[in-house]
Amino acid sequence: MDYSEYRLCPIPFEPWNEILVASLSDVGFESFMEDENELLAYISSKNEEVSSINALLNSFNENKEMTLTWVRKNIEHQNWNALWEADFEPVFVDDRLSIVAPFHGASARKNHVIEIDPKMSFGTGHHQTTFLMCQQILSLELGDKLVLDMGTGTGVLAILAEQLGAKEIIAIDIESWSVENTKWNAERNGCTKIDAIEGGASLIPLLNFDFVFANINKNILKDQLPIYSQVLSEGGTLLLSGFFNSDVSELLFVAEKLNLVLESVHEKETWALIKLQKR
Repeated sequence: MDYSEYRLCPIPFEPWNEILVASLSDVGFESFMEDENELLAYISSKNEEVSSINALLNSFNENKEMTLTWVRKNIEHQNWNALWEADFEPVFVDDRLSIVAPFHGASARKNHVIEIDPKMSFGTGHHQTTFLMCQQILSLELGDKLVLDMGTGTGVLAILAEQLGAKEIIAIDIESWSVENTKWNAERNGCTKIDAIEGGASLIPLLNFDFVFANINKNILKDQLPIYSQVLSEGGTLLLSGFFNSDVSELLFVAEKLNLVLESVHEKETWALIKLQKR
């Protein structure tokens, strides 16, 4: 699958970099990187409506407090992989988890170790939301539990769940390359309890999951929250991330109508995670 890269230069850079990320996330952009005073935003070609995106970006120049210029270019599949793999540093979560690439040596492999080959998939641990999810999963008692991982990406959350004792993990993603990546990474880490499925929420089996993990984006989470509540067992735990701290109240408004009770909110920089329990 091809992607498009938008190289954006807002002046001043802050706080407009974060405002741009929030706005572009709502129209299908999947990943963001910062390169000095430029913001790089990536969207799959199948989700890209160039005229609508240009209109959105042009609207920022109506604000006299900033100016915005940008350049768009196509990123072919091979180049996208190289972008992920280049300069891939190990990720350490609370000195309890190391997320590494195949080329990282023994010094980077401490305590729980997950080795991933990220390819095109989201979820290397570098992003704040994946870090938050890993951090919270490490605090859970997953022994002999049934887990659903929605938007599995690289499969890192599913792999961590198996390492922590989960008896079965259903990992679902709409992208075929994410599902293949999850299968590859699961095998790489010796996992045998992960069932990776290509598709959307309609493929969630009607089981009583003890835990549901969903690291996607705000709009998808709002749409799928009723399904998560339906398949979550009474007393089960739901972890949501993939959104900004400014979106927390909007998601909680939906969750409260579904017998999902707030346990805690966690933040990393401008991103957030919500921990809910089904009552």
